[in-house]
Amino acid sequence: MAQGNVVVRFDDVTFGYTKEKPNLKEASFSVREDVKYTLMGQNGAGKSTMFKLITGELQPDKGKIHISPTASIATAKQVMAREHLTETVREYFAHAFEEVPYNLDKRVQDALEVVNFAVPLEKIVGELSGGQQARLLLAYALIQEPDILLLDEPTNNLDRDGIDYLTAFLIMYPKTVLVISHDADFLNSFTEGVLHLDVYTGKVDKYDGNYTDVVEEIKARVERDRARNAQLLKTIQDRKDKVNFFSNKGGKMRKLASKLRDEIAEAEANMVGVKRDDKTINNFTIPAQPFKEAIVKLDAVKVILNHEPHRAEVNIELRRKQHVLVKGPNGIGKSTLLRTLAGGTSPEAKIAEGVKVGYYRQDFSGLDFDQTAYESLASMMDMPDNEEIRRTGAQFLLNGDVLATKVGALSEGQKGLLCFARFVLQQPALLIFDEPTNHINFRHLPVIAKAINAYEGCVLMVSHADEFVQQIEFDSTIDLSKLIK
Repeated sequence: MAQGNVVVRFDDVTFGYTKEKPNLKEASFSVREDVKYTLMGQNGAGKSTMFKLITGELQPDKGKIHISPTASIATAKQVMAREHLTETVREYFAHAFEEVPYNLDKRVQDALEVVNFAVPLEKIVGELSGGQQARLLLAYALIQEPDILLLDEPTNNLDRDGIDYLTAFLIMYPKTVLVISHDADFLNSFTEGVLHLDVYTGKVDKYDGNYTDVVEEIKARVERDRARNAQLLKTIQDRKDKVNFFSNKGGKMRKLASKLRDEIAEAEANMVGVKRDDKTINNFTIPAQPFKEAIVKLDAVKVILNHEPHRAEVNIELRRKQHVLVKGPNGIGKSTLLRTLAGGTSPEAKIAEGVKVGYYRQDFSGLDFDQTAYESLASMMDMPDNEEIRRTGAQFLLNGDVLATKVGALSEGQKGLLCFARFVLQQPALLIFDEPTNHINFRHLPVIAKAINAYEGCVLMVSHADEFVQQIEFDSTIDLSKLIK
């Protein structure tokens, strides 16, 4: 393909999972080859849906989508599909090819090297940590060497080294990249423009510049449009008052009233549709179950080094109001510790009897995907209260339409917000967070950090989102990498 050719073009594309509420409404934009763009929009706006339209997994209700006929496409998805969890690493990568190449093992190793990950190819995918699976998802897309690379929240679960390796690769990648992410620092390091999907209008606007600059540009545009409309509304009201006065007069006064009506019509025509900011969730409080005794007791933890488990003896007792960060590189056993504790599968990692536990899993596997969002919230209450459920849902931008939607059909960001809404209704004594910023719009994170700081129960958290972690007031840290000498 010659330099500068358009590789993706949407012409008046409309698409919705329901006809009443389409995600895209006559959206038009184009992307040229060898550019790197961010796809930006509120949780649930339809960003991942746009990727599925580009790959052909979904078809538009109206309009046309043009993809260059010579362009190959690969997507690094957010979450490992469940059918791959029982496969070996080698078997998983074989799906990337119509015909399995004779040098598959070497190609897999080369792709894994790009994401700074070494793993035996006989390893079962489901035995890997969330961060390690994230690297597999990236390598799976990269091994195909696509002309159009689609990355859906690629930094989720990645530690700092993983993000740095990915960033370096993308800076050098000589083809087209479209990325969905809420990590501003990551995006600013390599993207050169933004496609903004407006959740309210279903339109897509194209901006040049890095992510932070575009966010500020959109904010400034909103303020300019509001100020212009405010001035026009003032003019319209002034003219209407004069029309009411002059229209009852005779002769020239009636002609003046007619002229003023024309001015009112012109002013109304000049009113602009104000682009609305993405909404931010309201401030919220997670009530804590009163519990006077020790909530968590750890006598030993499993630490994984070079894919081999090691037992580390500890003596950790946690009570209410203690907030603890669990640290360590991808694959060392952080998620395993949280899962073991929550599941009660080890006598050396115990939660006291009677403690209500709120568990935010990075893959949302603790949610019942067949329930509606409303039913999911109701299940957190001993006596479900319709008014309280709807009020709590609204705090997290989960309105009536979303509450009626099955959990499995929600966007990943909406699933994350649903988890926090569930905690509010559940009132747990212990909150276990495994990468709680994954998929969540960056605008919501300060509100979530504030709520966690105010929470009076016990907190155990794993997170690689440094900026978010710095907003949390932790009492102590468990660094798994320092438990084995």
